[in-house]
Amino acid sequence: MSEHDDTPQAFIEPSEQIARRDVPEACVITFFGDVVDRLVERRGARVLAENRWEDGPHPLLEVEHDGRRLAVLRSGVGAPLAGALLEEVIALGCRSFMVCGGAGALHEDLTLGHFVVVSAALRDEGTSFHYLPPGRQIEADPEARRTLERVLASRRAPYVSGLTWTTDAPYRETPKKIAARRDEGCLTVEMEAAALAAVARFRGVRLAQVVYCGDDLSGSSWNHRSWQSLSDVREDLFDITATAALALGHSSFD
Repeated sequence: MSEHDDTPQAFIEPSEQIARRDVPEACVITFFGDVVDRLVERRGARVLAENRWEDGPHPLLEVEHDGRRLAVLRSGVGAPLAGALLEEVIALGCRSFMVCGGAGALHEDLTLGHFVVVSAALRDEGTSFHYLPPGRQIEADPEARRTLERVLASRRAPYVSGLTWTTDAPYRETPKKIAARRDEGCLTVEMEAAALAAVARFRGVRLAQVVYCGDDLSGSSWNHRSWQSLSDVREDLFDITATAALALGHSSFD
């Protein structure tokens, strides 16, 4: 028996707890704390909302990008926190989202820094099941994905699109599971994509995600590849998603 409950109104409803504010409709959700820090230091990004949780603040910032207002959310790692923070930012008033982060590569040809657009996410986490009926995968929003791919193509940024594996337990990515997910078509593994897609669909907002390949899980042993040190790649990916978020917001609200 499924425990899925499609009642639209929750006991703690974000729109009833969080006052709507004057925020940009276009928003980049990023897990790159270093990039966010540089937005504050170098580009004068200002805090719109602190979004303070027990582990500290996950601020929603505003910065100017290509002469327009852009919101930036410093998200939290893992499906429950990332999904809840997206809920709060939607309640604040953002409507068009692009997500950038890193992921583990499940194929040896996905070299360090390679971009992967999430076409769908395998739901091996718990959060998405509280928003949508049970299912194996969730497809990415087609309009948002096309917008992201157009921006990547216009920048001549090499990328592939494909399935990602969203898991809650990085320390239980066993060789058997990795092989099975690879056989199922997964290119990458991460911890948030399925949940973010589910929250966005439930709330009726646009969202697409791109990751860069970091650590390598394709061989006989784990290779960290110092993936978090790629500051240039992280900056470039943020810039691409910022442009894509503004383009998506423009097309969605014309």
